[in-house]
Amino acid sequence: MKKLSLSLIFFIGSFISLHAAKVDTIAVHSPSMNKNVEVVVVAPTSIKADAPVIYLLHGYSGNARSWIGIKPNLPEIADQAGIVFVCPDAKNSWYWDSPKDPSYRYETFVAKELVNYIDTHYPVKKDRSARAITGLSMGGHGALWLAFRHTDVFGAAGSTSGGVDIRPFPNNWEMNKQLGDESSNREVWEQHSVINQVDRLKNGELAIIVDCGYGDFFYEINQDLHGKLLKYKIDHEFQVRPGVHNADYWRNSIDFQILFFRKYFEK
Repeated sequence: MKKLSLSLIFFIGSFISLHAAKVDTIAVHSPSMNKNVEVVVVAPTSIKADAPVIYLLHGYSGNARSWIGIKPNLPEIADQAGIVFVCPDAKNSWYWDSPKDPSYRYETFVAKELVNYIDTHYPVKKDRSARAITGLSMGGHGALWLAFRHTDVFGAAGSTSGGVDIRPFPNNWEMNKQLGDESSNREVWEQHSVINQVDRLKNGELAIIVDCGYGDFFYEINQDLHGKLLKYKIDHEFQVRPGVHNADYWRNSIDFQILFFRKYFEK
């Protein structure tokens, strides 16, 4: 068998690169924080008008590139499914508008400013029926926090290995920088925990998927969230399977969540 010439190899490589989903690293200005925020956008090569969007939120110590690192084939998934993926850098904000630090207004940024930017600059469907949001760990908390509080913006929400109840972890992950010490700000901590937002929901207004590994240190609080959603009769999908709090688990779990969101978009 003859060896491929260098020119042919170059042609094939160019053809492949031209037909891979576009990965943009952009700076989105936040008026509420008066700064630019880095965002990675993965858009299908042949993006169609009214494309749906999945917002993917990173965990503690992560950044805008975390998801593309965990899931390197995200561009291929974007092409195959015709979905735009949006991955903002939210520092270690837990996706709150911090009551202690006015320079951290990541609820406003993601739920309003970023959504408006994507709606304006990409040919996506400008409706909650075509928007989903999910994330890992801190981002799992953030995705449900934002979706539960902004059902007019997001139609579907998920969490994988999410820190969905912050109260058992008063000294972890810099949450006290955003909320103050738990011992002297207990009401604030209560108000800023996802599990205490469930009573805002009406059944059917959000498509919800939650998953967590059996070996995850967040397993029990995810079970608690599942129980509270059942108590309030909020329909949702809850998945548990072997796994711990790591990239191997998230790399697998996000496939199930993307499938869940695709079914929601196709309704």
